[in-house]
Amino acid sequence: MNNNRFTMRLIEASIEDIDLVGGKSASLGEMLQHLKPLGVNVPDGFIVTSQAYFQFITDNQLDQKIKDILKGIDSTNLRELTSCGGRIRTLIQQGIFTPAMEQEILAAYEELIGLENIQDFGVAVRSSATAEDLPDASFAGQQDTYLNIRGRQDLLGAIKNCFASLFTDRAISYREAFNFGHFNIGLSVCIQQMVRSDLGASGVAFSIDTESGFKDAVIMNGSYGLGELLVQGMVNPDEFIVYKPLLKRGYASIVEKKLGSKQLQMIYSVSGSETVKVIDTPVESTKRFCLSDAQILQLSKWVCIIEEYYTALKGKWCPMDVEWALDGLKGDLYIVQARPETIHSLKKSNCITEYKINAKNRSSQVLLKGIAVGDKIASGRVHNFKGVNKQNIQEINFNPGDIMVAEITDPDWEPIMKKAAAIITNKGGRTCHAAIVARELGVPAIVGCDGATETLLSGQEVTVSCAEGDAGFIYQGQIPYSKHEHDLSDLPDVSTPIMMNIGSPDIAFQYAEYPAKGVGLAREEFIINNYIKIHPMALLKHRELNDIELSNYISSLITGYADEQQYFIEKLSYGIGKIASAYYPNKVIVRFSDFKTNEYYNMPGGKHFEPGEENPMIGWRGASRYYSAAYKAAFGMECRAIKRVREIMGLDNVVVMIPFCRTVDELLRVYQVMEEFGLKRGQKGMEVYLMAEVPSNIILAEEFARYIDGFSIGSNDLTQLVLGLDRDSALVSGLYNERNAAVKIMIANLIRTAKRQGVKVGICGQGPSDYPDFAQFLVEEGIDSISVTPDSFMKTVKAVKEIEEKLVAY
Repeated sequence: MNNNRFTMRLIEASIEDIDLVGGKSASLGEMLQHLKPLGVNVPDGFIVTSQAYFQFITDNQLDQKIKDILKGIDSTNLRELTSCGGRIRTLIQQGIFTPAMEQEILAAYEELIGLENIQDFGVAVRSSATAEDLPDASFAGQQDTYLNIRGRQDLLGAIKNCFASLFTDRAISYREAFNFGHFNIGLSVCIQQMVRSDLGASGVAFSIDTESGFKDAVIMNGSYGLGELLVQGMVNPDEFIVYKPLLKRGYASIVEKKLGSKQLQMIYSVSGSETVKVIDTPVESTKRFCLSDAQILQLSKWVCIIEEYYTALKGKWCPMDVEWALDGLKGDLYIVQARPETIHSLKKSNCITEYKINAKNRSSQVLLKGIAVGDKIASGRVHNFKGVNKQNIQEINFNPGDIMVAEITDPDWEPIMKKAAAIITNKGGRTCHAAIVARELGVPAIVGCDGATETLLSGQEVTVSCAEGDAGFIYQGQIPYSKHEHDLSDLPDVSTPIMMNIGSPDIAFQYAEYPAKGVGLAREEFIINNYIKIHPMALLKHRELNDIELSNYISSLITGYADEQQYFIEKLSYGIGKIASAYYPNKVIVRFSDFKTNEYYNMPGGKHFEPGEENPMIGWRGASRYYSAAYKAAFGMECRAIKRVREIMGLDNVVVMIPFCRTVDELLRVYQVMEEFGLKRGQKGMEVYLMAEVPSNIILAEEFARYIDGFSIGSNDLTQLVLGLDRDSALVSGLYNERNAAVKIMIANLIRTAKRQGVKVGICGQGPSDYPDFAQFLVEEGIDSISVTPDSFMKTVKAVKEIEEKLVAY
């Protein structure tokens, strides 16, 4: 490559040319050469090389002036940083191009778009620093991008602004923090055809879960219009998750879709000096996902192709951070940027730090909640930035360890953000600026936390928790929490498979790294209560009830979905699918819904469908609901959701479990209903387990075993029914004990019977999670698997190893 050239075609650049064209341009050129033939759309363009930047600095005699300004700078002094940065940028912006350089740039511009399109054809002018995407420091996003640039003079001005952005306050501070020389970095500029995403949509995608580091997911955010608002955190975007292994096998493996408000969008401006403007998103558009399922899958396939290519190129696993755009005129998708992900890909494997809130009765102290970024917890004093102008950043007295609360953040705030113990913003999604910087700094952040700047007061003590799943919680005061370091390589190998009980899909990826042999219990109730948020029969029958308030609530709930049934089936399938994908191909045992009447009654719409019962614990629950005329239609939606997970998403590791089934005849009646809705035991490998929690399940175990693929002991209900007590009653709670001899005899009998019948038997009840000696008893009896809560996994593995070694010794 001739390093004396001021410009070159984008397709001529490759990853070896980073010193000349920067990381962004090198990556785009690499994709144009090698991935466009594989179907990945990348807009064409040309590059103003770093050689042009250095020559521009020399031609304008700026070298020594910049060095003099930066000499001895204290980048932690915000007033000094602002003054120095502003002076340098002004010097660069006032510089002029030599005739030779200007002529070469304009010739490349005219070749790209054609002379007749000079004023009508918009281009994106993107900074591409030569130090971007280094393995030990990500400089991505530190420089500027200018959109919808039209005409020669505007182009030249945008290029100079890009040059100047190498010395923004945040960029200077960033390099100082990483001890990276200011003249060890150059800047090239990528001039790229604009994709008309102002009329379509745009966003970002990662080939890794940005919160947990789970490797097998594509995480995608998107909103309408140009992508700058999403990156800045000005909008709450749509979120999509796709499971990569089954996507590559041809399945539509979308395991999550969350509708964002997408309240604003950036579009082209056709008046005045502005090239773009921000408008309110039309209300009807906010009620739709910005991408169709087909587009989500297409983009995800491209992300996988990009990851595979860079992994091969670099000789090691290389997860990617990708920007995409949907052209609203042509309907075509494009990849407009790709860079290596630089947070989770560098983390030490096998080492897990677990944060846990210790206050059990903390719900009354919740002030706000939003989207959790990271999995840490921090306490501190609020510093509310409402109404604070970032131009006065040098005057802000922000103390290290304070909690930063703001409407949004952008790179100009980074000197402040470095001092924060946690960051909270009103707006934004998982890929906004605040989220990206928080991950890089290793601090918890809660974004999309509507009303934070109105509710939280400067000086107020709060605790910010991102350790409770996808939702982040802000608590009043200092809430006690613990921090535990786990080295998974220290865990012993055991012969008895240890599985996980996973209630919330939000935590599934977080625990996927644990060496669990699958999920022994995934409860549908959590998904219905927290994702679907409505009584299933109310969804189906609300129009007949003449309950206007309920119908309005349901109308708002199902926004983005075709109808009530699609809403329930898809939302339930996403919750199940996310858990199943985290543990694929290991079994994930999904228990059909087991709400009691009082629990269903308390759900929105429940009062119209639930009878009053004296003791719901032993009433209309579990299997007895599924074939009843009053609930059969709702159970049918559960069956269709399972069918969707197994056959559309491809997650055939899902096993269904029937709870609280009192008789064999009842089991067969449930099977009849399942078949009506497309689920048949044995068809396409589908297994059915019975939750062994009623004494009749054990007394008649030989008969039940003829019709099932496995038992899973529900020790909670089994204990109450064997001992004849209501486990919800505080009056007899002292008698409740899974380790009671009668309960243990029942369990031992079931294990022996199941073994004789050649049927698997495991346990998913709370007993082994609470008591390691109970887990050891189960191993002694020969149980096939033990499923425990995540916080009990480590101690259970160690207890099982101890008893296994003793049994071998005997």
